[in-house]
Amino acid sequence: MSTANAYLTVAGLDVDVVYKDIKNLHISVYPPVGRVRVAAPKHADLDMIRLAIVQRLPWIKRQRDQLQNADRQTKREMESGETHYVWGQRYLLDVSRRSGHYSVEAKGQTLWVVTPPEADADARRATLDRWYRRQLKAAVPALLDKWQPVIGVEEVKVVVRRMRTKWGTCISHSGAIWLNPELAKKNPRCLEYIVVHELVHFHQCSHGPRFVELMEHYLPDWRARRDQLNEEPLAAEEWSNAENGV
Repeated sequence: MSTANAYLTVAGLDVDVVYKDIKNLHISVYPPVGRVRVAAPKHADLDMIRLAIVQRLPWIKRQRDQLQNADRQTKREMESGETHYVWGQRYLLDVSRRSGHYSVEAKGQTLWVVTPPEADADARRATLDRWYRRQLKAAVPALLDKWQPVIGVEEVKVVVRRMRTKWGTCISHSGAIWLNPELAKKNPRCLEYIVVHELVHFHQCSHGPRFVELMEHYLPDWRARRDQLNEEPLAAEEWSNAENGV
């Protein structure tokens, strides 16, 4: 069998497989968000690796839960002085401005969230969430125009949907990809990685060797972008899963 590194999905977990000159298989879970990696002997086939992961699932899930609970961001109280991120840049929140309308503006190093005087923290949070969604929706079309012809995927529908554990997902039977609005907080390189990742899934559903081969062909630095994306966990807030098409 080929000993090229692989990328699997087992029981909903994304798993990196690295073949090494070793006798026994080792499973590791890495901070901050619980990335799973398997170091496998060169003779191990993918079925053997999947079985080993399934057998260790309770342990893997305990390790991931511990890491994610420890590293998950504290809930934003939507008060002036908090740190928030927009496209990878750090801003200080200012909610001191009042108006009859809801609006958000990132200017200098300040993220202004403007609301009516009676608005509470939940209203300010919802205002900022809608703004992040608009930011993401505005950024996606250019990426689709760039990558759809290259990868050979047409007529993709994009849905912005908050997901607790995923940055994106491909719904191939409906010709759609879902993107987490949290991506608007990350470096734009990370959004491009997710868009390419999900478009590739239209050709290869699993994360096996063929998927890795395609990702390395289209986006050679995809692993670095993925690691950059996962340097910080998803936010702690519990959000609605309401869908919003781009």
